[in-house]
Amino acid sequence: MSQEHAGEKNVPVIELRHVDKHYGDLHVLRDVSLSVARGEVVVIIGPSGSGKSTLCRTINRLETIDSGEILIEGEPLPQEGRELARMRSELGMVFQQFNLFAHMSVLDNVTLGPREVLGQQKEEAERYALELLGRVGVAEQAHKVPAQLSGGQQQRAAIARSLAMRPKAMLFDEPTSALDPEMINEVLDVMVELARGGMTMIVVTHEMGFARRVADRVVFMADGQIVEEGVPDAFFDHPKSQRARDFLDSIKGH
Repeated sequence: MSQEHAGEKNVPVIELRHVDKHYGDLHVLRDVSLSVARGEVVVIIGPSGSGKSTLCRTINRLETIDSGEILIEGEPLPQEGRELARMRSELGMVFQQFNLFAHMSVLDNVTLGPREVLGQQKEEAERYALELLGRVGVAEQAHKVPAQLSGGQQQRAAIARSLAMRPKAMLFDEPTSALDPEMINEVLDVMVELARGGMTMIVVTHEMGFARRVADRVVFMADGQIVEEGVPDAFFDHPKSQRARDFLDSIKGH
């Protein structure tokens, strides 16, 4: 390994420095700094309206920021144009809603990005797409349109679509919140496998069992700020801040 590449290992894949964001008078992100290392799984939790989803969406510039800096592998996030599109393609994003193209087959949904953005040949793109659909357990649904799939199957197909771009990191914004309870685990199981495979991940979720089991670090947000962060067992068993204690108490009854 060259010296240059040895140094790169220490550069965070994703870094936010003193990020601020307003919606009108609402201050949704307040001086947020966060660094995510290669292969790290960071799970962001907190009450509704705490800024978790906004934070996730600023990382690939679906939301603009008012001040501060966001770096991907040490490079500032481009403002617009081709460079932004290239960087977005390196960050997989999975949303609450599956955002699959309704008129296209699952296979076409997964191959569209690799063919249009990465310039892959159809055969190559389809071969990898089928491999990924197999990994997430929906290979047999490849030629159906999304409406023919369950919510859990659609979300797993959406994860495959993001993976098809061979991203440097994956961003998950409440990926199970639109699913029926029995479908949640089938999606979380795919995410567990991704984490075990070394994928760099930021996951915004209400699933505390997943956070405890998979996260390298839990980040607790409230009122647009990171209030506390730590390894899962320490955070869940001995939260330091009153805000975190109150939040964990409030969800224990559910």
